[in-house]
Amino acid sequence: MILFLGTKPGKTISKSLTNVVCPFCENKGTLAAVTSTTYFHLFWISLFRVGTSTIISCSHCKRTYFKDEFTEEMQHSIEN
Repeated sequence: MILFLGTKPGKTISKSLTNVVCPFCENKGTLAAVTSTTYFHLFWISLFRVGTSTIISCSHCKRTYFKDEFTEEMQHSIEN
């Protein structure tokens, strides 16, 4: 018997952080958060979520922030 199992990406959610200032270039309203999930699948049917990752990038200076680099302002804006 052959089993088809593995991981696959889920939905990607983008959110503009309009009231947050970029710590690097200090421009307001240039940050965007992208959240992506990964699911475990069996026979191409998603069974459960394996992980979630969120990154924030600035459209002005092109700086990317990972979860351990988020400021309190960024974290609060993502949660709301």
